[in-house]
Amino acid sequence: MSELDIDLIRSLADRHPKPDHLHFQYGTAGFRTLGSVLDSVMFRVGILAGLRSKRLDGKTIGVMVTASHNPEPDNGVKLVDPRGEMLEAAWEGHATTLANAATTDEFIAILNSLIKTLKIDLSKPARIVYARDTRPSGGALVSSLEDGIKAIGAEGRNAGVTTTPILHYLVRCINTKGAKDEYGQDSEDGYYKKLSSAYKKLVAGKAASPPLVVDCANGVGAQATAELSKYLGDTLKLIPRNTDTTTPGALNNSCGADYVKTSQKLPPSLASVLKPGQRACSLDGDADRLIYFYLDDRGVFHMLDGDKIAALVATFIVDLTKAAGLDHRIKVGIVQTAYANGGSTKYLSAQLTCTQRLPVKCVPTGVKHLHHAAEHFDIGVYFEANGHGTVLFSPETLETLKTYQPSTPAQSTALTHLNNLTELINQTVGDALSDMLFVEVVLAHKSYSGAEWDSLYVDLPNRLVKVVVANRNVFKTEDAERRLVSPPGLQAKIDELVRKYEAGRAFVRPSGTEDVVRVYAEAMLRPQADELAYRVAGLVYDEVGGDPAKRPAEFL
Repeated sequence: MSELDIDLIRSLADRHPKPDHLHFQYGTAGFRTLGSVLDSVMFRVGILAGLRSKRLDGKTIGVMVTASHNPEPDNGVKLVDPRGEMLEAAWEGHATTLANAATTDEFIAILNSLIKTLKIDLSKPARIVYARDTRPSGGALVSSLEDGIKAIGAEGRNAGVTTTPILHYLVRCINTKGAKDEYGQDSEDGYYKKLSSAYKKLVAGKAASPPLVVDCANGVGAQATAELSKYLGDTLKLIPRNTDTTTPGALNNSCGADYVKTSQKLPPSLASVLKPGQRACSLDGDADRLIYFYLDDRGVFHMLDGDKIAALVATFIVDLTKAAGLDHRIKVGIVQTAYANGGSTKYLSAQLTCTQRLPVKCVPTGVKHLHHAAEHFDIGVYFEANGHGTVLFSPETLETLKTYQPSTPAQSTALTHLNNLTELINQTVGDALSDMLFVEVVLAHKSYSGAEWDSLYVDLPNRLVKVVVANRNVFKTEDAERRLVSPPGLQAKIDELVRKYEAGRAFVRPSGTEDVVRVYAEAMLRPQADELAYRVAGLVYDEVGGDPAKRPAEFL
């Protein structure tokens, strides 16, 4: 195909007209809104994925149809670059421009302009692998996507209904097949074999872990958990719960990682399942986030979020690099966002730094920022408090781990563990199942219960509050979103409030997906954290001219 088949594009584009009244925005999570209005976006994303593949000499591009932890009526779509990473930032703008072309003629004109500007050779092949989660709108949206793939003359591979991390894994496997850095077998079977085999090696000789309750959010993680369980056999017994992917409205409803993190309580459906002393974890709707929790001996719920996971796994990796005799050659770093609990930041930078000089970097919210920052370390650990995260090993570190000659049996054991971790961890993206197995490995090695893990550090009480605003774009931030520069004067008022609370911290940032701003606050005691959050929320609401008649009663 050396030029666009305009007639084919026109005839197919006319079947997928853009709704007049809507503006679409490609953000951190791709396009995300009500599934019922995404038809035209899907068609155009199919064409864009084909162009991206051609621009990269026929490398396979991934397309994932999901809205993750959002309510079931929502859906979305995002593109995945050849190494399984997020779409290159410059192309997010191209996606937004194409999605908002008002007519077929305008769309074709923008396409032609894009091809010219980016010097895309249309004679190059285009390859796309795509998948979706279990949402009811997914099937029809995939059909629209397939029309776009057909219109650009690309070769499409349908990976079916699967998790977001598996789609990312497939993309990297396909593009590294036969290369020195071959990532794995490009199939779901290859994924489950890779993870389960590494897990079995890492826990060999350790006491068997007690069964783990897994809340699957009534999403695609349910089938993945059931499948993984077969590969793990007796090495780790999984007890999947919230596995209903067919009842309308069940997805992410009072269950899943986002529910547990935001409500800070046990999913009601697990109340009769979890026993005192038992640990459990929740996946989100597309299985790329993970939150752990446990009931103590008195039956009280305790959450172990992304910050707690980061502390657990970072400590373990630092200990292994030291035990292998590699602590002078391999530097471990941690990446967090402003949402990271102050208790965790203090623990990581003070507790670990005394012995290991562990740098902790704060970046703006959004996976692409964390992933990019983590790439600058030999081993980069990144987790958002919401449970999305992974560990990245630099190419040089992977080479060091393969070629290093240990001088004692203890060094050899630690080195083997590190090499097996590079197989266990999905380095393309946050992966709830891969992260879950990593946590279980550390708990087995340390013989930790949930309570012992929780005692690594004490979380400062915190509260997250949403404030509905007419226009979130008036809020501008700096210092990794920890300080406001606009509206003018508001940050000074927040600072004044914060000074009144022991260990107080608060920040305000606009949401990337809806017309709200998010207020985060923490303080030494729970009532203070709540009071600070609601005082700042009230301040924000009044500052931007919120209607006094509709002011939420809890805002102070």
